[in-house]
Amino acid sequence: PLRSRAFGEIDRINALLSRAPRLGNWLLRTTGGLAKRVLGVAPERSLPPLSRQSLRGWWTQTGRHLPVAEPRRGEVFLFCDEFSNYNDAPIGRAAVKLLLGLGYRVRLPRHAASGRAQISKGLLERARTLAEANVRAFAQQVTVDRPLLGIEPSAILGFRDEYPKLLRGEPARRARELAAHTLTIEEFLAREAQQGHIGAEDFATASAEILLHGHCHQKALSSVGSTAFLLSLPANYQVSVIPSGCCGMAGSFGYEREHYAVSMRIGEQVLFPAVRAAADRAIIVAPGTSCRHQILDGTGRRALHPVEVLWAALKTG
Repeated sequence: PLRSRAFGEIDRINALLSRAPRLGNWLLRTTGGLAKRVLGVAPERSLPPLSRQSLRGWWTQTGRHLPVAEPRRGEVFLFCDEFSNYNDAPIGRAAVKLLLGLGYRVRLPRHAASGRAQISKGLLERARTLAEANVRAFAQQVTVDRPLLGIEPSAILGFRDEYPKLLRGEPARRARELAAHTLTIEEFLAREAQQGHIGAEDFATASAEILLHGHCHQKALSSVGSTAFLLSLPANYQVSVIPSGCCGMAGSFGYEREHYAVSMRIGEQVLFPAVRAAADRAIIVAPGTSCRHQILDGTGRRALHPVEVLWAALKTG
């Protein structure tokens, strides 16, 4: 169906619109109602805007020239997923600056889209092509000492879950090897903290109250606990995990007109009441882009990615 193909090719659509992001956002504002009707998107659902500058554009102009803090603690590859690249570029910049500020050299090579949107809509031939391209791009470079990190859980965890299943033969073998060294950014930094490479001394001592909602891919394939542990590294940060299930968005599900009401009812079970009950000073945190969008639409509160919280807490000078 047209809607499935539109959602499944959102990386290409955003790449086109991001060539002129101001014009792209104007088009989203002025023609969004028509697009929703044509595609069967719920009229109540907001559409995520484009960042003024893509993450990759910022990296090319500025990010790759930023210094690595001392002491040097290693080198990592960062996966520039299509959501962080086009819609959440400020989060991508915070991730780069956090890693650099903690002493990690960052590499951000060219690569294909994650394939997450294609997988979610059943466009598996296209997803297989993207998976093979990404395995080819990273397999010879990523090692145990130079892992591949991701910002968006649904995108980076595809390397561990779907890629080895989509591919066959030698590409599948390389995908399994690559999966062993592929981590969410929170998994990596939590591991570094547990090994004593980073700690509370790297962060300021201001206090903060944090409420964390975990992404479903984290719950299934990773651990919300690693994110909670990482966010508690600053000495006076108090972290509570919201005992929520799915936020209700589930990728494109929450956008679809016939699913919108169910989507919001799911959010109302635990997540929305917990966010509404939180103090104004509390920081709402959600690693997933869809989760942050759902929280905004359902409660009016803006949720942050963990890297934004930690970058703001990082000691400077």
